[in-house]
Amino acid sequence: MPATAFERPRPHPVDAETGATGIAGVRAEQLTPEFWTRRLSDPDRVVMDRAAIARQNLRLFAEDRSVHDLDALPAQMPRAEVTRWIRAASSPPTRELFDASGGSFDGIDALESALALDRIADTVTVRHGLVVERADMRGYPTSMRVFSAPGDTDIDRFQETALFPGTPLAILHESRDGAWWFAVSPRYAAWIRKQHVATGDRDRVLGYRHRTPYLVVTGATVDTVYNPEVPQVSELQLDMGVRVPLLADWPADRPVNGQAAYTGHVIELPIRDADGSLRFAPTLLPRTRDVAADYLPLTQANLLRQGFKFLGERYGWGHSYNARDCSGFVSEIYRAFDVQLPRNTSAQGVSPVFNTVRFDENDDRRKRLEVLRTLQPGDLIYIPGHVMMVIGQYQGAPYVIHDVTGITLGEADGSRRRIALNGVSVTPLEPLLASGDATLVDRIYSIQKIRP
Repeated sequence: MPATAFERPRPHPVDAETGATGIAGVRAEQLTPEFWTRRLSDPDRVVMDRAAIARQNLRLFAEDRSVHDLDALPAQMPRAEVTRWIRAASSPPTRELFDASGGSFDGIDALESALALDRIADTVTVRHGLVVERADMRGYPTSMRVFSAPGDTDIDRFQETALFPGTPLAILHESRDGAWWFAVSPRYAAWIRKQHVATGDRDRVLGYRHRTPYLVVTGATVDTVYNPEVPQVSELQLDMGVRVPLLADWPADRPVNGQAAYTGHVIELPIRDADGSLRFAPTLLPRTRDVAADYLPLTQANLLRQGFKFLGERYGWGHSYNARDCSGFVSEIYRAFDVQLPRNTSAQGVSPVFNTVRFDENDDRRKRLEVLRTLQPGDLIYIPGHVMMVIGQYQGAPYVIHDVTGITLGEADGSRRRIALNGVSVTPLEPLLASGDATLVDRIYSIQKIRP
């Protein structure tokens, strides 16, 4: 369907009278999950049950080399193996980078020294820890931000991802200044500040995520209650899909950090003592928070509801800005169902464990469109560097929700209009343009269906 088949873009955001949004083909009524759920014949049918999800997760960690089974890591590693892990994350840039002031970045020699590769022992004993608060993982052990172009400061090339409270880590190395760990999480390996990690016994660390009973965060984010007694667990943010142990037998008449317990859920979170060691502490999540006693059933209606909870959140490359990027967005949605995805689009789009449709240069636009018009809510569409989640078909064409910096649309006169979105957005797919004469449809190389 050509771009001109959609209504022309308007210069205002949302017009309450007409329902226009400023994006061709999108009206205000389409910005709710209910609009898309109503169009489904059986929105509450379970797409995959818990047993099938568990089997898929096992396959992912057994067959996909982009994810890491921490239980399977050895207690000790040779120097060469640890160096390989670090070099996979910390490689000198091959192009010019710029600092926040717009000047050319010339600090790579200092950062290479900060890796302290010369200090890696011949045999490294693997340590373990739990993340105690949302924390960045970095390509180098530094908070310095670097960019591809002067003034283009949204995408920090040293920012890799963020980890959430309770994430287990295998710790392999320490930066030269002693402030950073090089650590392996289930979905990424990079540098994390020590202040965000509590180190402890391997079984205690790896066992935390298996404790029962538990709660699962089903809101975009939730916060624990404020308390002045244990600041480490006061107003702590937990993101969608985070699982936390529930202290279900907590006595009703026993306060939690000075507050009555009956108005909240008593959960237990890891905290870091002054010496960096792991300890656990109870805290309260108010009963009004968007949490569930188990992972949600994987249905199309639930996929839509979970995705739209992020609508309008600012785009954050590598989970910066206390937000998330395109691959993090779809990962968090699916994590609410206990479905594990690789961290980055490059790994998600080619992972061998999902129901995959692949395209190559021999597949024309018509073939891609034929497949796109059969897709269902929750299906994931990949172009180089980006992923979009299908929310449904409207007027015979697919619509998506995605965390995106911007889109390009064609005008009636043949010109192109770039629209900055910088957030989780609903758009039609077919009118979106890529560089040159290509459309985004032409760039699709993979579709992952998280369903049989």
